[in-house]
Amino acid sequence: MTQSAIAQNANAPVDAVLTFIKRQDTKPYFNSSAITGGAPEIFFETENRNVSIEDFRPLAAKASMDVEGFELLRSPTAVADLYDDEAIDTAYAVEIKALLTERFGATAVHIFDVTRRSDGDVGAANPDGLRGPANRVHVDYTPKSGPQRTRDVLGDDEAERLFKSGAHIVQVNVWRPISGPVKRSPLALADASSVNADELIATDQIFPDRVGEIYNVAHADTQRWYYAPEMERDEVFLIKGWDSIDDGRAKFTPHGAFALQNSQDAPPRESIEVRTLVVIE
Repeated sequence: MTQSAIAQNANAPVDAVLTFIKRQDTKPYFNSSAITGGAPEIFFETENRNVSIEDFRPLAAKASMDVEGFELLRSPTAVADLYDDEAIDTAYAVEIKALLTERFGATAVHIFDVTRRSDGDVGAANPDGLRGPANRVHVDYTPKSGPQRTRDVLGDDEAERLFKSGAHIVQVNVWRPISGPVKRSPLALADASSVNADELIATDQIFPDRVGEIYNVAHADTQRWYYAPEMERDEVFLIKGWDSIDDGRAKFTPHGAFALQNSQDAPPRESIEVRTLVVIE
């Protein structure tokens, strides 16, 4: 391919399959990876839909967490081995907190979960088991589970103080490739403003000691989907999972992995995601 053809096609959308939930009469549920030790065990029907997924890079400079619900930032890490749990708990945690404090003007950033994923043969190692990409389109929290997760992380007294004071609390997932460029199983994200509330299907997530709640997502032709082609290790997606403010801004961001055509011989996609609560008082 000539250089001019590469430039011409650089931002062409890709046609790919995303996995959505089918609507049903009863509330769907699934056993989490914390129970299975591997892939979640689902008790609802899904469907695969062909969608057009656009290159997000040309839009990244103007996108915002409060409109689209996600951002793509360049944020290099000094941590050489992102499989080193001690380094993740120390040096990487410091980097993530600094990134989010600067981006949001945060009073505090609380890290409460770190997950690695790989679409290799066995998945990526985590303290609670092996994890592959999350292939179903979903949102990590709901109006019920977002506040509850805040209480779980901060304690009832501090959470109640923040809620009563009107503090702004945002659940932000920081998603980074462990190695790059990502050539298979990239992450697709929906423009939150293109997703209607009735397309978000509340689903129970069963853990060994509690029941959480996420949204699975039902398909609609009006949804707009994006990805970052060949995402590098020094790039991160900031993904909004829940927002305490309900004033019309983006509150939830659907996302999920998808298969690129002719990518089966590419290196496995490896990624690390850090779930946080960003507090702005």
